[in-house]
Amino acid sequence: MTTAPILKIEDLRTYFYSRSKQAFIRSVDGVSLEIAKGETLGVVGESGSGKSVTALSILGLISVGPGVISGKIGFHSDRIQKDLLQDLGDFVKLTTRAGKVMEVTKDVVGWERNTERVMSKVRGKEIAMTFQNPKSSLNPFTSVGKQITEAIRLHTAMKIEREAKERALTWLDRVKIDSPRLRFDNYPYGLSGGMCQRAMIAVALASEPSLLIADEPTTGLDATIQSKIVDLLVELKSELGITTMLISHDISIISRLSESVAVMYGGTVFEYGPAKHILSAGFESKHPYTSALLASIPSAQNIREKGYLPAIEGDVLDTINIPEGCRFYSRCNQVTEKIREKCARQEPDLRQIESGHKVRCWLYFD
Repeated sequence: MTTAPILKIEDLRTYFYSRSKQAFIRSVDGVSLEIAKGETLGVVGESGSGKSVTALSILGLISVGPGVISGKIGFHSDRIQKDLLQDLGDFVKLTTRAGKVMEVTKDVVGWERNTERVMSKVRGKEIAMTFQNPKSSLNPFTSVGKQITEAIRLHTAMKIEREAKERALTWLDRVKIDSPRLRFDNYPYGLSGGMCQRAMIAVALASEPSLLIADEPTTGLDATIQSKIVDLLVELKSELGITTMLISHDISIISRLSESVAVMYGGTVFEYGPAKHILSAGFESKHPYTSALLASIPSAQNIREKGYLPAIEGDVLDTINIPEGCRFYSRCNQVTEKIREKCARQEPDLRQIESGHKVRCWLYFD
């Protein structure tokens, strides 16, 4: 008997409304994925594919309407089991045509009030998140040590300030910030980008969450610091065994840290399965988009021969004007005459082609 996944997302849709174009921006459009307890799920894809909006939707941090309009987010930790989108249907009315959402009526104020109630014991305590820009995400008017201390007192059983401070110092040491007692009283503006990233990881993990969402943890850092942050994440994963959703453009980081991977494009999941298969150059059963992403990574041979990197033709999908067929059709170089009409006219489902491996592509289903 297998245990239920700690996080299971089903058909999640998060839309925004463009007043200038009088249309919906379908940032997340039917995302389904799950994360098993103790594993790291890597989420990859080009900018604009919906990775970060999916993460923010999980935590109920989308404040611009209409925001989340449908789906389920089942969360099952040792302490809490609930649907994070509980009662969403009471606040949203959808008008659809040909299976696509054409109109949304949502009580945004009522929904945000309901979200705060549902997430009151989840956000921070059960699910913690590190954001892309740690300097802007940390409170600039509070020392990093105080921020870690507050997280400990708010989300753990340790309420006495002196004890919480000692635990905060332990976390600063654990994330390998030099001179923890000195750095405890530093403000974010007095720390480097790498130190701020370490401090943010300490804030997140000090709450002892069941799930950590790490959104681009190495963005904006130089190569040396990136390597150190990755080494730190590897070490913390080994020590704590924490379940992680890791979002990154860097496929090498995803390969090193993740057991499973979800490849996103145009607001939805195109491929999902074991990282060792999907991100392996020798594994042939993968989506053409995944293959194109892997081909764009510099290899030792490519550098040695000073060859050109193959680029993915065309532009990233405009999620306002989503085509009726496959979202990747106009950029795909593996379309055959046998499936061309289907690719152009009918969007494929995300289906299983092997145990634990799902692909959204007509190449495997015709």
